[in-house]
Amino acid sequence: MAKKSKVVREAHLMKKVKKYYTLRKELRGLIKNPNTPEDEKMKAIEKLQKLPRSSSSIRLTNRCAVSGRPKGYMRKFGLSRITFRELALKGELPGVTKASW
Repeated sequence: MAKKSKVVREAHLMKKVKKYYTLRKELRGLIKNPNTPEDEKMKAIEKLQKLPRSSSSIRLTNRCAVSGRPKGYMRKFGLSRITFRELALKGELPGVTKASW
């Protein structure tokens, strides 16, 4: 089980990323657009740099929904490999069966 503080921190980061998502997208669009005047680009770059670092989506880490483990994460299920195995063997994941041939 991961520390509660890490799980709470990740939830807090998620909120911040959602809050600033549209503003960041607009500013990046201005910066990347070749038709934007140079002075507007510089202003957009300054605004983007003044935003909190933690509002960038690159700072998020995928964590297991049950244990909070950051490593061995399976995107399709939102679980770590260990939790996935435990739940699959108990039969609690619909559509997942143990391979046998």
